[in-house]
Order: sequence, then C-alpha cells, then structure tokens
Amino acid sequence: MTRPIMVRISWAFLLPLTASLGCAAPGTEAGPQQVQRCEPVQRFLTEEFGMVAETERDTVDEWRTQKMLAGCRVTAAGGTQLGMADTAGLLYDRLFAAGWTRTPDPRDAPNESALRLRLDDTDCFFSVYSRIVIGTAAEMRVNRALMPGSGEARYNVLVQCVPAMAAAP
Repeated sequence: MTRPIMVRISWAFLLPLTASLGCAAPGTEAGPQQVQRCEPVQRFLTEEFGMVAETERDTVDEWRTQKMLAGCRVTAAGGTQLGMADTAGLLYDRLFAAGWTRTPDPRDAPNESALRLRLDDTDCFFSVYSRIVIGTAAEMRVNRALMPGSGEARYNVLVQCVPAMAAAP
C-alpha cells in the first residue's frame, strides 16, 4: 500500500486539475447516473469523517486514458486536530479498510496526498488539501457551512469519479 507521506500544495499538479473542472467536450455531459457514482464517497466523508460535502456532475479529463469522461465530483470540508499528513493518511487508511484499492497504473501523486482509488465499477481521484484552492462555488459553500471544533484546522477533499476502466496502454 502506498500511503501519502506529506501534504503540500503543488500548483503544477492542482492547476491542470482545476482547469478541468467545468470544461466539457460535446457528448461528455454527466447525467444523474454518473452523480450516483459519488454517493458512496459523499456518504463515507460525511459519516466517517463528519465532513460537509456536496456532490455535482463533472466532466473529468481522464489523463490516464486521454479521454474526457462524464462523471461526478465531491467537494468536502472538514476539521482536524491532526496535522495534514496524518489526516490524509487516516483518510486513506480508512478508505482501504472500507474496500477501496489502488487503480491499475494510477499515475497519481501519493507524496502530495492525491491517490486514484477504485471501488467496484468506479475509479475516483482523491485529493486532500488545506485552504481554499479550487475556487468553485461548491468549495466556497462547504467551507462556509463547516464550523470547525475548538483547536481544529480546516482541510478539504476533492474527489472526481468516473466509470472504472483500464489504464492507457
């Protein structure tokens, strides 16, 4: 198991991710069935971690396969008394315990707390970060709705999910 060992914001990594939010090619619009892919993730984040979360349709630039795919996104905000690296490690440990696995050829960034995981027929790209970074309306809403407890620092999780597929050859 590859566990994230540190959390740092990598603008080189997050900028392409944020640029893909809201970019849609013709015929890639996500429908209600795609939003349902994110329901287990949203439920996990709210029930296991007490996060405030929103699920939306999304068009995901799936760079492993070089395709734009209809999918969904969960934007979540939570509070933690742990450091960011420990919080990310705890999140991923619990996801693995719940049955999530690494995808084939994930091409993710474990040292930046970003992992691509699979559950059943869904691949999701999880990114754990601090501060408002993406600037979407959903990120603003979940951060406004979160009331961190005493001594807690705010952190965010962005998850983009698409149908499971093989990695590019």
